[in-house]
Parts: sequence; C-alpha cells; structure tokens
Amino acid sequence: MKHALTIAWLTSLILWAAWAAPEACAQVRLKSICRVKGQERNTLHGLGLVVGLKGTGDGKSFVPTIRALAMSMELMGNQVGKGGADELKDSSNVALVIVTATVPASGARQGDEIDCTLSSVGPSKSLSGGRLFMTPLMGPQVESTRVYALAEGSVHIENVDAPNTGRIHSGCRLEEDFINPFTKNGKITLVLDEHHADFEVAQEIAELVNSNWYRSDGDRFSRRGPIDVRQTAFRPSQSYLAQAVNQQFIEVLIPAAYREEPVLFVSEVLGLTIAEPQTAAKVVINERSGSVVIGGDVEIGAVAITHKNIVIQTGEAGPENRFVSLDPGETQTTKLKALVEALNAVKVPTSDIIEIIKAIEHNGKLHGQLIVE
Repeated sequence: MKHALTIAWLTSLILWAAWAAPEACAQVRLKSICRVKGQERNTLHGLGLVVGLKGTGDGKSFVPTIRALAMSMELMGNQVGKGGADELKDSSNVALVIVTATVPASGARQGDEIDCTLSSVGPSKSLSGGRLFMTPLMGPQVESTRVYALAEGSVHIENVDAPNTGRIHSGCRLEEDFINPFTKNGKITLVLDEHHADFEVAQEIAELVNSNWYRSDGDRFSRRGPIDVRQTAFRPSQSYLAQAVNQQFIEVLIPAAYREEPVLFVSEVLGLTIAEPQTAAKVVINERSGSVVIGGDVEIGAVAITHKNIVIQTGEAGPENRFVSLDPGETQTTKLKALVEALNAVKVPTSDIIEIIKAIEHNGKLHGQLIVE
C-alpha cells in the first residue's frame, strides 16, 4: 500500500508539472517532412566473381561458380580445354557474389564513382583479402541487359561476424547519367514521408502553399507573405496552385514566373514552415534493446494497473478510490509519457514497463498505435 501511494504521489507531481508548463508551437520546414517526387534512389545490380581468396572460396562443389569462372575466362580469350569445368576444380580462391550499388536520389553523372556492396552466393567461408573481378551492373529492371556501371576493386569486410558480405569504397563507376526529373506537365509533386503521411497534414500543406501564392491576373500567381492557413477561408471555386491528391501526395502547379526557374520555385516551397504535424499517436517498443519511444500525444484511458508489487489507477475513479488522481488537469485521460516517467522515478524495470504498456493496449485503453519490434 505504501509503495502504491508513493507511485501515485510522484506521478501526480510529474503530471502537474507537465500540465502547468506552457506548450511551445514547434515549426518545421516542409523539406523535413516531405520530398519532391522524382528524387528517388536507383539500385544497380550484377553477378560477379571475387578472386584472390586464400582458400576460402566456393570450391569445386559449387558448380555455378566454376561455370561463371569458365565463361569469364572465355570472354578474356582463354578457352577452357576439353576437360571443361574439371580443369577449374581446384579454384578454391574464387567466390560468386551479388554486387549492388545505390545511386543517390540527387542523381549522378557518367564517370562518378560510388560504393558498392557484395554478398556471397555460394558456400564461401570469407571474402576477406579478395578482389572483385570487373563486373557489369544493370538497372532495377531485371529483364533489361543495359549496362549502367562497372564495378571492381578490393573487398573490405566491415563486420567480422559476417565475412561473406563486404564493401568496395568507390568501387562502382557509372557509365550512364542519372538525372532524375522532378517536374511533369508543369507541376511538381510533394511526397510526405511515411511517418507524416496523413490526410490532415497533406491538406494543411496544400493550404500553406496556396496562402503564399495567390492568383493576381489570369494565369499569373504572385508571392505574398505567409499567413495562418487555419484562419484563411478558401473558396472551392477559386483556382489554387496546390491540391492534396491523397494522404501522401500534394500536386503543385509551377507558376508562369518560375517556369524557367523550377529549382528556385522548389527551394521556396520546401523552405516554407508549418506547425509540427500532429500525426497518429504511436508507441514503439524494441524488446531486444529494451527501448520505449512514446509520442508526446499518446494518452491512456481510465484503468487500474496491478503488476507484481505495483498498484496504480489512472483517470477518474469512484469514491472508494484511495489513491491520488494521476493527472490533476485531466480526469478522463492520462499521458502515457507521464505514467512511464513516474514508473521510472520509482525504478520500475524497463521489462515491467513494457509489459504494463502491452497490457494497457490489450485492454483497449491505449489511445495510440503500439508497434513492437
């Protein structure tokens, strides 16, 4: 009983301090929560051979490696004799690998060099000390045989516990330009990241853009200072630059004044600031590391918690309740963050806190999404 009263008292102090403190309205730039469609990464891939291994290769038992080695030798003008693949049976210093390279979203030019990674296909023990034989890399479309890059170089093992995976620094040289267009039909499309994709957020961004550019004459849009979009009355009959297509995409028409300078327009749009989006409340638990990440807006309903020697009651209770109310500013709901802070104050183990949060969610009193990793 004494322990339960102590927990309730500490929780009340913490919650009162949080309730009494003034809330600051945080502002974020659009570039922090969305990107422009067309600025995506491209992944190149190929199948290659790592040579120079010290007996840690695939060996004669893995036929695909022997076959690939024979084909490479033929391409280099060294035909395999009548013995065929048997002539290469002692090639234990060769390993067959999958090679991948990622072109950044900003694009790249022919001749640029980027990192590439290698993963062993066969039963090789380690790629340490090996060197990737020149390997052509194709694009993301598997059916296409167009070569976009060439990869080669010494393999570096980054994780000694995974010796069959390595990296080659600047080992991939691009043979094609990767210029990602970001405009289409005189428009750009803003793409909200997965953590901020929400109908309300998308509509608010559209209204933010429309509040900064207004139709002044015909097809001409003029820039004006930012205003509070929540206090602006928008008439459906009026044409606007931006329109929310769904919870993730916002289409924005490029004004005539910016048609020759789309980069300037994009920079101005992404530089706009908006109140920090209020997306769905989430709680993320990683049981392996024991971490608990709680959104500040996650609440729990009225619930009585009994866990081992811990007794807590949240929300409004009956007259028979002998414990202090958890939140003096809110009788029906309590911030989960405050509850966890109170439990930490009396040194409740993280594993117990995780079990309590799970139990609250199973009871239907967790007002948010629970993600367990």
